Amino acid sequence: MPKQAAPGSSTADRPGLADGGQPGLAVLSSSPVTRWPEAARRTLPPRVAYALAAAVIGLGLFASVTPSPLYHSYSVLWHFSPLTLTLIYATYAFGVLATLLLAGRVSDEVGRRPVLLAALGVLMASSVLFMVANATAWLFIARALQGLATGAALSTGSAALLDLHPRRDAAKVGLANGVASAGGLGLGFLVSSALVQLGSAPRVLPYLVLLVLFAAAFAGAYWMPEPVPERSSFRLTPQRPSVPAGIRHPFLLASLGVIGSWSLGGLFFSLGPALSAQLFRTSNVIIAGIGAVALALSAALSQVIFHRTAPWVGATAGSATLAAGTILIVAAAVTGSSAAYIAGSVVGGAGFGVAFLGGLRQLVAVIPPQHRAAVMSAFYIVAYASLSVPAVIAGIVVTHLGLQETFEIFGSIVAGIALVMALEAWRTRPDRLPPVRSD
Repeated sequence: MPKQAAPGSSTADRPGLADGGQPGLAVLSSSPVTRWPEAARRTLPPRVAYALAAAVIGLGLFASVTPSPLYHSYSVLWHFSPLTLTLIYATYAFGVLATLLLAGRVSDEVGRRPVLLAALGVLMASSVLFMVANATAWLFIARALQGLATGAALSTGSAALLDLHPRRDAAKVGLANGVASAGGLGLGFLVSSALVQLGSAPRVLPYLVLLVLFAAAFAGAYWMPEPVPERSSFRLTPQRPSVPAGIRHPFLLASLGVIGSWSLGGLFFSLGPALSAQLFRTSNVIIAGIGAVALALSAALSQVIFHRTAPWVGATAGSATLAAGTILIVAAAVTGSSAAYIAGSVVGGAGFGVAFLGGLRQLVAVIPPQHRAAVMSAFYIVAYASLSVPAVIAGIVVTHLGLQETFEIFGSIVAGIALVMALEAWRTRPDRLPPVRSD
């Protein structure tokens, strides 16, 4: 029988988890463990609820790339241009950003469960719209709804992860968030590509799978404990992204890691399949997506392997590795080498994962409880701006310069940004700065 966490528990009752001596990493032992109010309904055990929050993050990103292998089919079927495809992608990306700006901190006020239930319900509706789409306009509507709901799911799921971890272990929370994000992207692209290539109903089956997964997550969210003890009424008011003064340096470091890594992700998920198809001389959707899948899954694996690395070391070495992988990818575009493309995808993905995790771990360790959703919303604003803006610009430029030249230009820019991030993370390492306050 599922059990609720005992009301009134606190950090005094639960011993902290050692940080393994990692610089810049601290367990949030100073933050009181959330008191979950008594309720008549049964709820999921905390560990299951924690896994559910990670799954919601992964599912949101899984869904974000599900339509990607179908865009060529859509463009042929409904006769739209690469510019239209770019606008469809932008509709999704800016939907995410709009929610993060307008409602990023709503779950701090009304609770995690109501926001997760609403977000997952809208994601289910968007999956149905994709399945019944019979014109380009349906793609815009479905992607807009998907973007709006994903913004709410990501910020709320990330805040819930920290709420629900029994010891507030920043290393484990950051690892769960990072692996769920990268793994969701990679698995989403892989599963969708396989269903499109091998399935009998390619424009329906991927979204049917999404619908089932979202329905399962919705049921889990209904039964999860509510970790926000004091809730207020719903207010939707535009708010400027804000980060408490005491944690601005960890937020800056996390932002540096995500700008370099997600910029490469944006380039890959927009132009990568076309470049891969050209390098491998194939129309097979699975092979065309191999670079994007390799990038995302190597990012997830690298986080599991190097998660004990000090956060500032991860941000520095990860960004440098990301730059090296991107340079390999640019070389592949210049020379037409499929081997260099795969090698660059794996190396760049490893840098992607370590840089992302290094910054995120240092950030989640110091977020005050009352600012969790707001700070994670600001973090995902940086992430989605990094993912979307380069992809949208590249989608416009490619119509004028062509695929190879666009990839060379944008890949070089991403490599340069990653090198700047590596230098900045090294320059601002902990032994060069005063201790960071968490209040």
